[in-house]
Amino acid sequence: MILPVVKLGTLALKTACKPIANRLKKEAGLHPRFRQFIINIAQANHRFTTNMQRRIYGRSTDVAIRPLDEEKAVQAAADLLGELFVFSVAGAAVIFEVQRSSRSEARKEEQRKQELEAMKQRDEDLAREVELLKQKIEELEQLARGRGFAGLFNPRHTHSTEGVKAKPS
Repeated sequence: MILPVVKLGTLALKTACKPIANRLKKEAGLHPRFRQFIINIAQANHRFTTNMQRRIYGRSTDVAIRPLDEEKAVQAAADLLGELFVFSVAGAAVIFEVQRSSRSEARKEEQRKQELEAMKQRDEDLAREVELLKQKIEELEQLARGRGFAGLFNPRHTHSTEGVKAKPS
């Protein structure tokens, strides 16, 4: 019952985070201090990716990298910020799902342990009962040896010799 609701909620959260990410992109360039911060991030990201591309393609990496113009840097940082937000929400949903699944597995494992413990207890009880039955059979065999084979099938003698203990053979 709860699983479809959780999955539906996760899907709704993922769907809702796209417009939120777009709103973050729009608002990111409007505040001056935040704008400068994201421009610095975008420039660092541009230098990093350009150097990585140059290394991958075997080109020289000691050449100066021209910085992005301000509007492109703001747009690149806003895109990065939006994608980071979407990725964070998706990651949080995955982590939540994994934790929920592990808790469910832990409950199942605990139930299996309890069932196993109950089976062991029942096995011990049965072993005790078998031991008790063996003792009773041994007592009956001793009584039968004391009376002889015919005494087992003769019910008249059983009352008269009940109080007398049989001699061990």
